[in-house]
Amino acid sequence: MTFSVEAVRADFPILSRNVASGKRIIYLDSTATAQKPLSVIQAMDRYYRFSNANIHRGVHTLAEEATAAYEGARQKVASFIGAFSSREVIFTRNTTESINLVAQAWGRSNLQPGDLILLTEMEHHSNLVPWQMLAAEKDLRLEFIPVSDDGELDLAEYERLLEQSPRLVAFTHMSNVLGTINPAKEMIARAHSAGALTLVDGAQSVPHFPVNVKDLNTDFLAFSAHKMLGPTGIGVLWGREKLLAAMPPFLGGGDMIKKVHLRSFTPNDLPHKFEAGTPAVAEAVGFGEAVAYLETLGMDNVAAHETDLTRYALQRFAELPGVRVLGPAAEKKGGVISFVMDGIHPHDVAQLLDRDGIAVRAGHHCAMPLHERYQLPATSRASFYVYNTREEIDLLILSLARVRELFS
Repeated sequence: MTFSVEAVRADFPILSRNVASGKRIIYLDSTATAQKPLSVIQAMDRYYRFSNANIHRGVHTLAEEATAAYEGARQKVASFIGAFSSREVIFTRNTTESINLVAQAWGRSNLQPGDLILLTEMEHHSNLVPWQMLAAEKDLRLEFIPVSDDGELDLAEYERLLEQSPRLVAFTHMSNVLGTINPAKEMIARAHSAGALTLVDGAQSVPHFPVNVKDLNTDFLAFSAHKMLGPTGIGVLWGREKLLAAMPPFLGGGDMIKKVHLRSFTPNDLPHKFEAGTPAVAEAVGFGEAVAYLETLGMDNVAAHETDLTRYALQRFAELPGVRVLGPAAEKKGGVISFVMDGIHPHDVAQLLDRDGIAVRAGHHCAMPLHERYQLPATSRASFYVYNTREEIDLLILSLARVRELFS
């Protein structure tokens, strides 16, 4: 079964907008944030119109409806990733906060001076800086799995690094720059054999292909709603219940407590123990609706559609002279094409594409060390999702050819 791209596109109001001198928008920046279907927008609107209230405390009708909607969204997300229990799904603001939660709550309690955290050279800053901060505080060691010239992790070097007995291996499931889909299940099994826990940054994987925590057998998984058709301001940390139960609270305040005295408190049960204060209720409602939308499409279909677009895009990019595309071949890659054009700054490329209504990203994409690895200050990046088409890729290539002519 496949889905109709034309029918999907009709679900996204923003795709009918004209920009840049009247041209229809071609949105190729879903790696940064995805667009939202009308069903998500309407679900959040209905909540604010008819059920808006604070949750978990009130016994009136609106409070009970809001609580049911919020916890219902948690259950949808838990089912989407194959969690053992919805108690393992912690709502955060985003992937970044989820990783920081693990660093501060698990890392500060369990890591000792000299302990090793193993990362990779392709990480987003969100999976580098929290560990750098913790390492500075607790005198920890950081080591990095190298990235090859073709954009894949050096798994032989990974094996050698595991011989140093890391306490944690934290890595991205899919690179937001290279598009590389790392062999997460294999890497997790190797890490566990070496006695390490694992954290998977799923910001780019969970939105784009099936991810099941039981199958992966990871210990932590972090991802964000806004990259998977949902609203900004809400994300998830999934963790094994035993690990989460043993971790101290990350933030203090309302809803994360059972009991408070002037000089002591008793934390709440999972998942509320890590959700201090009034949460993003409307955003959770939108998140749940986004998950439902993706489940209707089918994540296998989503992945197949993006693989087709990526393979086609790589073929078309190969026709452009003086263009270098980073990352591996299509079968090892998600829907991300980061590239450089000889003699043309990536920001100039992005600005000129915008004149044709084509939205791409330019810069280091919050992965400065990876760009340093390739001796590049920046790249231009086109990324694809469920609403993109081959025709849009053709228009991208045509516009890039005009950019080349302008600079030649």
